[in-house]
Amino acid sequence: MTALKSMPAGKSTDIEKRCAATGMRMTEQRRVVARVLAQALDHPDVEELYRRCVAVDDKISISTVYRTVKLFEDAGIIERHDFREGRARYEQVPESHHDHLINLRDGTVIEFSSEEIEKLQAEIARRLGYRLVDHRLELYCVPLDEKSRDNDRT
Repeated sequence: MTALKSMPAGKSTDIEKRCAATGMRMTEQRRVVARVLAQALDHPDVEELYRRCVAVDDKISISTVYRTVKLFEDAGIIERHDFREGRARYEQVPESHHDHLINLRDGTVIEFSSEEIEKLQAEIARRLGYRLVDHRLELYCVPLDEKSRDNDRT
């Protein structure tokens, strides 16, 4: 399943702009990877990213996609996530903070924000004698309706 946002042709993505700001040389294949990542509505792994890139440029190799992802990650342009699946998944560094809820049944990742959680985390750090400077929250879940079915079977 491909989850992409539409983007006007010829318009630079935020990823491309951030690459330019770092002085990174943008080859045509790097541009393809940047645009595919920028258009993703999900958090693709490199294999999925490669499949999407090949649909745009059939000459792109998987090693090019791996190298480009590593380059973007090292430059702080994209974030790597390990959602307990044994494969890294990626997203563009977000403009605003968000957390993730991961459905363990189908791998769906839902982004969410909660001011209450943010305040609680900062308060916990303060109580323990620290100032919170960064965090990452990942909630691993199964659907409630599945739990109900499982309880009905016992």
